[in-house]
Parts: sequence; C-alpha cells; structure tokens
Amino acid sequence: MPLQQTLEQLFETVTSTEARVAATAVILVAALATAVVLTPRLVAITSRLVRRAVTDNDRVPIDPPEFEWGLLVSALVRTLQLVVFLTAGIAVLFAWGLADLGVETIALLATAVPRLVQLLVTIGVVAAAVIGIDVLETRLERYAEDSDTLDEHQEGIVFRVLQLSVIVAAGLASLSVWGVNLGGLLVGAGFLGIVIGTAARTTIGSFIAGFVLMFSRPFELGDWVEIDGEEGNVTDITIVNTRIRNQHGEEVVIPNERVANATITNRSRRGRHRLSVEVGVDYDAPVEEAETVVADALEAVDVTLDTPSSHVVPTSLGDSAVVLECRFWISHPSAAKRARAKAAVVREVKAALDEADIKIPFPQRELTGREETGGFRLSGRERRGILSPEQ
Repeated sequence: MPLQQTLEQLFETVTSTEARVAATAVILVAALATAVVLTPRLVAITSRLVRRAVTDNDRVPIDPPEFEWGLLVSALVRTLQLVVFLTAGIAVLFAWGLADLGVETIALLATAVPRLVQLLVTIGVVAAAVIGIDVLETRLERYAEDSDTLDEHQEGIVFRVLQLSVIVAAGLASLSVWGVNLGGLLVGAGFLGIVIGTAARTTIGSFIAGFVLMFSRPFELGDWVEIDGEEGNVTDITIVNTRIRNQHGEEVVIPNERVANATITNRSRRGRHRLSVEVGVDYDAPVEEAETVVADALEAVDVTLDTPSSHVVPTSLGDSAVVLECRFWISHPSAAKRARAKAAVVREVKAALDEADIKIPFPQRELTGREETGGFRLSGRERRGILSPEQ
C-alpha cells in the first residue's frame, strides 16, 4: 500500500522514546491545525465561490433563500476533519512502532471507505432529490400563477406525478450505487405489475382516465354537470374518481373510468343556461294576447337575463289548452338557481294571466251520447230508452 510504505519510510529512523514523543506532538499539532483552522477556511472559500457561481447564474433554477447551504458546508467540514484525525492516528501508530496495528487499521479503512463513499453518494442523491422536488414545486407554482390553462387541482396532480418520478429515479440511482441488479428488479416489478394490473384493472383504468380528464378538462370544480344520469355540482376531482353533490345534498362518487366513457353535459361552461316552463291558456283566449302577457311577465322576473332575451312560443294544441313554452336564460347556473328561477317564473306568469283575465283551464273532457238502434241489451234482456229504477 502506498500509504503504508510512505509511513514506514518516514518513521524508520524514529526509534527512541524521545523521538517518538516529539513525532507524536508534531503529528497532533499538524492535525489540529489542519482540522480546526485550515479545513474550515478552505471549505468556506470554496462555498463562497460555488454560491456566487450559483446565485449569479440565471440559468440555475434555485433561489438562494430557498437553498440551505449551512448543513452541506458543516457536513463537508466534519467529514474532512474526520479524515485528518484518522490519518494522524495511523501516523502515530507507525511512529510508536505499531506497524502491524497500523496496517490492520489501514486495511479496515480500505474496506470501510468504499461503503462510506456509497453512503455519502446515497445521501447526496437523496439531498439532490429533495432539492429537486422543492425546485419543481416552486417552478410549478409560478407557472400556474402565470397561466390560465392550469388550475389548482391540475397543479396538484402534475406536482404529485413529478414528485413520484423524482423519488423513483432517486431510488433507482441509490440502488445502483449499492450494486443492486436493476435488471432483475425491473423484471420482477414487471411481473408484479402484470399481476396487479389484472387484479385491479378497473382502478388502473380509472387512474388513466383521471389523467385524460385532467388534460381534456370537460369540467372544473364547482361546475354544474350531468354525468351518466347523475346531476350536481363538481366538488372534487381525483386521479381515481369524481365527486358531485346533487340537489338533495348527497355526495355522488363516480369512477373516472365511467366518467370518461359517459356523455357529459356541462351546464356551467358558457356561464348561462336556458330553461323553459310550459303554461296552457284557454282556447277562448286570444293566443297573441296571451303571448304578450306571458312575455311581459318573463321580463319582470329579476333572475332571468336580458341578453339573450326571453321569448314565448306556442308549441302545441293540448287536450284542454293551447300550450305556450316560456324560454328564458339564467346566469351562473346551478340546480338551486334553476329551481328558484322556475318558481319565480311560475308565480309571475300566473299573476299576469290572472290580471289579464286569461284562464288557465283545468283538464277537461267533452262527453257526448248517441242513440243505439234496437235499444240496449243488458243481462240478456232488451231494454229501450232509459231504464227506470223499478226495471
């Protein structure tokens, strides 16, 4: 070993006790001076140079206040001091003629140093992963603030995916540092993935559908939607499922796989929604006058929009009345607002028709009789005319 040969040659002439004491004193003084004075100063100078290079470089995506240099500098100083004191201890052993013990110590260190290096590299990889995740989060938050295409929910999903990717990459790098066969590990993970995928294909399908929904964005939080017959306001969108609250206050959980394959009606997308209410007027009432009365009533309802305007259309000739369809628009639609708007329109239209003396008829039937030639036959007996109680 070069270190062993150097130490043996250096202390070959040191044989007396006085010389060994003097050599020990020199070694300890040199070790203390190097470890306590020289090492911290060299590390501090290097740290300042690196920090200046990082902070003055706009291409480095790390903000100085967000990066803690103290822990890294302190760890480096302590590591170098440990190396200095170990070297000094081995030199003292050779100075006192304990070459065999020194050789054993060097051999032990030669075995332990690679593991120590692996440990330090692993710590460095983990530290780099933590710093990288922090930088990604900061950059993603800034991008989301400046962009209208990425909402809070999508930002969270993107960050989780990036975070998981960094963690997996750091884990694989750490395993490779320790000599783990990644090929066999990946093959085993592949078989495990096939088994899990077969057993949980519905969950995985919902997971994939969650990413599709995240980028297609058919609806957002708070939207009033109808999904596969379920209607309500979207309260939460996760990777696996979508939650909506219906008009009864019930929380409906729909798997994303079902959402992706369903017909989705988003009533909040354009910020307004058209509603209709049907009303029947008597056949004796003038239809044009009834239309005017109902149209004026719609304009008097505060919840309806002026643009697009409301209008009234005769749609059918019913059994008891001429059916008029009242079409009107509301803004910021929701199930609750739809119910309030329809109730307000019904009250206003009813009051306006009553004031105009236009009747809303009850369902009615017109009954007519006919004369039966040959009379009626009841219970096998022929009867003519009207049956009397005695008959």
